[in-house]
Amino acid sequence: MMRLVIALLAGLLLAGCATSGDDSLAPKTVHSVNLKRYQGKWYELARMPMYFQRNCAQSEAHYTLKTDGDMEVLNRCLTPEWKWEEAKGTATPQIPGKNDKLWVSFDNWFTRLLPGVTKGNYWVLYVSDDYQTAIVGSPNRRYLWLLSRKPEVNTDTREELLSRARQQGYDTTRLIWRVSDTKMAQTSK
Repeated sequence: MMRLVIALLAGLLLAGCATSGDDSLAPKTVHSVNLKRYQGKWYELARMPMYFQRNCAQSEAHYTLKTDGDMEVLNRCLTPEWKWEEAKGTATPQIPGKNDKLWVSFDNWFTRLLPGVTKGNYWVLYVSDDYQTAIVGSPNRRYLWLLSRKPEVNTDTREELLSRARQQGYDTTRLIWRVSDTKMAQTSK
């Protein structure tokens, strides 16, 4: 019974990621993403607090373009105990032919219990010209991820990403930053 209650509450939380209101108030997306260039490994530099990532010290996402135009998603989370946790899913364009706004659903007991309700609203807000950094968020500004092809970026790149996120109306003071490899090694001793 408790599992069902938790599932329903989480479903309501995820359903709240969808918008049906005034799109003029929503963040602006990049309008088009070259999914061939976007696929591959991305390191999460920072994120807004999210229940499903509460134990993540380091996270990464792996995207693989499928022949039907969807993206296969593999999210990995390294816990402070040096244990990898994984979630597999699919990212599907919300509007056929456009790929800046994606529905992401993961294959787990929860999504099988409530199919269609547990889709995450994944908007690509920024991608650098060289596809080395990106900003992804939800239109209600509850979730935000700063991504990079490298586990760490220089100060100028970090400040540029933060500035772009703030310009879109996200509260960057709430960001949880990736724990460095050095700090992870020190905490495991």
